[in-house]
Amino acid sequence: MSEPKTFEDNFQEFVKSIEKNTASFFEGVADTFVGKAESLRDGTEFEPVELPRDLAAHKNSQTEWWYYTGHGKTDSGKEFGFELVFFKRRTDEDKFSLVPLRLFGNPLYFAHFALTDVTEKKFRYAHRKSANGIFDLPASASEKHFHLRLGDWSLRESHGTHILRATANNIVWEANLKPTKPPVLNGKEKLGVSYKDEGQASRYFSYTRMEMEGDMIINGEPEHFTGSAWMDREFGTWTPTERQKGWDWFSIQLDNNCEIMCYQLRDSEGNPSPFSSGTYVNENGDFEPLSNKDFKIEPTGFWKSAKTNATYPSGWKVKCERFGLDLTVTPVIEDQELDTRGTTMIVYWEGACEVQGKAGEFDVGGRAYVELVGYDRSHDQPNLAYFLMGNQFEFVS
Repeated sequence: MSEPKTFEDNFQEFVKSIEKNTASFFEGVADTFVGKAESLRDGTEFEPVELPRDLAAHKNSQTEWWYYTGHGKTDSGKEFGFELVFFKRRTDEDKFSLVPLRLFGNPLYFAHFALTDVTEKKFRYAHRKSANGIFDLPASASEKHFHLRLGDWSLRESHGTHILRATANNIVWEANLKPTKPPVLNGKEKLGVSYKDEGQASRYFSYTRMEMEGDMIINGEPEHFTGSAWMDREFGTWTPTERQKGWDWFSIQLDNNCEIMCYQLRDSEGNPSPFSSGTYVNENGDFEPLSNKDFKIEPTGFWKSAKTNATYPSGWKVKCERFGLDLTVTPVIEDQELDTRGTTMIVYWEGACEVQGKAGEFDVGGRAYVELVGYDRSHDQPNLAYFLMGNQFEFVS
């Protein structure tokens, strides 16, 4: 004979019933006004990358991004790092609590732009979003050709050259990037299929060395610059697991004309996932995939943000015995944190770094960009009002 239900049991059942009915109501509203949600799994989730097709946007990808970072120097001798990234997100399966996010836009477009002034030790960034609503900046991502825009920011390709444009406060930044090596198809089978966990993968390729030339206008004064850049492209439909609570990602360009990309996925306890991986590229452009056992990332220090109180690793030893690499990676300035809770709903650190170390018996130097995600956990409880009100932000550190 079963125990009689207590008041607390009955109350919990009542609350669950209310939540279920409320969720069904909002789903009905979303179905009526913006259409039914799609699974976004069309059977192509694990197909190899196809170029140039996969530079363009994909209708059925839940998440995709075009990520550029690099290092430049103006004709007057000022050194800087940059980050410019565009995101497109299908919101069919996303919710704020019980409210389907597709009620507010599907797809949503986001973009982040950051400049690290190495000479003056300053960090500036801006971030935007758009659902192409009445008060939003116009946004688009072509599925036929590589062309994206969000307001007056844009990415596009013409005759093999990637053309970038972004603005922030009193800055206009424009650059042409030309790949000097063939694209690298990341993943253990060298097909561009990058597994993040069992049955969960993105399609992922990179241009690991791009010759950069451009101009930026600061306070009305134009400055010509040259340098080197890196482009990462990922897209697909995957479900984050407990082994994907954060990551440490490195793109390293060495002055011996070799590159290494490696990332360490972390669980909620900070333990690295066996699905962490990377790619090594030699001076001729030949590349080899790296498993999680092929490299080691060890922090050499830490930095605590005065704005968010998040504590990040700051400085690293990156070792890859398979290719004789023993590298020290050092941020050019500590504070390169971006608070993008008003757009992509996360706080993360992404910054320009210097590299020194050994490649076999030889001394080697270089430049890197490092991305640290998951050290701030505010995205575990996103604020709907903050997200809706946040449209265009610009900051200087």
